[in-house]
Amino acid sequence: MRFFGLILVTVLPLLAPVQALTYRGADFSSLVNLENQGRTYKDGGTTTKFETILKNHGANLARIRIWTSNSNSEYSLAYGLALAKRAVAAGMTLLIDLHYSDTWADPGKQAIPSSWPKDLNGLNTQIYTYTNSLVKSFAAQGTPIQFIQIGNEINDGMLWPVGRISVNGYSPLSQLLHSAANGVRDASSSTKIMIHLANGWNGSAVTSFFNQIFIAGQFATGDFDLFGFSFYPFYGTGATYSALKSSMQAVVTKFNKDVMVVETDWPAVCSGTTMSEKSVPISAAGQSTWVAGIRTALQGISGGHGIGIVYWEPAWIGNAGLGSSCADAILVDGSGNTRTSINMFSTSM
Repeated sequence: MRFFGLILVTVLPLLAPVQALTYRGADFSSLVNLENQGRTYKDGGTTTKFETILKNHGANLARIRIWTSNSNSEYSLAYGLALAKRAVAAGMTLLIDLHYSDTWADPGKQAIPSSWPKDLNGLNTQIYTYTNSLVKSFAAQGTPIQFIQIGNEINDGMLWPVGRISVNGYSPLSQLLHSAANGVRDASSSTKIMIHLANGWNGSAVTSFFNQIFIAGQFATGDFDLFGFSFYPFYGTGATYSALKSSMQAVVTKFNKDVMVVETDWPAVCSGTTMSEKSVPISAAGQSTWVAGIRTALQGISGGHGIGIVYWEPAWIGNAGLGSSCADAILVDGSGNTRTSINMFSTSM
């Protein structure tokens, strides 16, 4: 009996409920465009605004992308401001994702906005002014920015070709990030600045970037507050939980800053694509399992520095593959009814 009693004392703490991460969110930037196409969403059979559905299921962070376009259908500042009002009204804080481009910016494309200068000096001035004004605009309407990404998946830089690492090295990008960071700092003392890279599981690439981006008189470690990473299961089998944790832990150990996984998703329907974590099922249940595994990796980071997860575009009907070769990685069906995986924001994060 003493033996079994000892085992119970040892095991029971391991069965205690796992604490949720501080930030549990979704990037639902496409929502208003979808509503303008007639899309609606139902939770438990009741038609409800999607941001309310997310909040009701435990989400507390809204990630909103903003392009330099002036078109609401292309994620203009006006579009982002209006969506931010809805997110904050629903009870969420904001993570604003600046692409610094008229269109998508990612590791394969980072085009300078058509109306911006094309030289480094001009771009340094422009990115400061643009970022500073944008942060002030959010505060002025009563929706201050909690977190801001100064660039989206900038593994090879941004504002190409000027700020492209593979063309001009790290110095132009370092200057541009410093200018953008100053724009944020001069507009808000509370907004936290994030540097966002794709493939957060790739430890060698992540380490290489942060070993070279800091240049005296240019971008400094004090110019940003936390790391953001994308982590997708269908672009390479190296995207495992263990690789992600190792990569994140390395930069946290070196820089003592917080980290989030700000883009991820998992398919409910997929065939012919190899996933990086083969034990996770392709299903709604698998979507929750995938995110729970990321949460575990983040919770294993030293010092409590793993603070949040953001699911990318969970309601994008009509683009359900979300850029992958899978058929469907969203958290609603084709009619807008929530899947069981919508619970991931409270139970898995």
